[in-house]
Amino acid sequence: MDLPDDLPLPLESGAPWWYWLGGRPALDFVNTRRERWWRDVETLVIPQDLAGWIASAGLLAEEPAVDQALLRAARDLREAINAAVVALGEPGSCPKDVVAAIDQWLPHAHVADHLSIRQGEAPVLAPGVPAEPARHALGLIARDAAEMLGTDERERIRVCASETCSARFFDRSRAGQRRWCSMQGCGNVAKARRFRARQATGK
Repeated sequence: MDLPDDLPLPLESGAPWWYWLGGRPALDFVNTRRERWWRDVETLVIPQDLAGWIASAGLLAEEPAVDQALLRAARDLREAINAAVVALGEPGSCPKDVVAAIDQWLPHAHVADHLSIRQGEAPVLAPGVPAEPARHALGLIARDAAEMLGTDERERIRVCASETCSARFFDRSRAGQRRWCSMQGCGNVAKARRFRARQATGK
């Protein structure tokens, strides 16, 4: 999924350039850093970007409050998840500090249920409200990453096979042989390149 060659960088805000091909929240989050292979474009530029992304990803119903420190922490989490994804190509090579960086966010994913009662009514058990919504959302991302990396689901994590794409995605195909982040995007581009190459060689 290419960005325009004439895109002014660095971005003032990355919201227009998010895409949702990862198939999992953690991988969509990793994909907020675009073109890792070339221009290395940051789309979580300002705290409002992170707040908007969290809501757009459906992790929270509303945009949470985010400050610059939390934005930096979110980027660190994102890069830890990406480092773990890249390390999957070499069994046993995932650094301990990468695992620890993801693990430290897991407690934020949990919110205790709340039992309440009104006068004259039966008790009601309902989901609690996170004290720090943005950190809770990042905890959910870390939890999704941990569920992939810490189980057999890790075998379905992919990096797009295109040389001009850095998208990470979760392969939900039955055969588990998907190569492209999007067949309509990178897949079709690769097919067109192969077709032109065959024509050029007369094969």
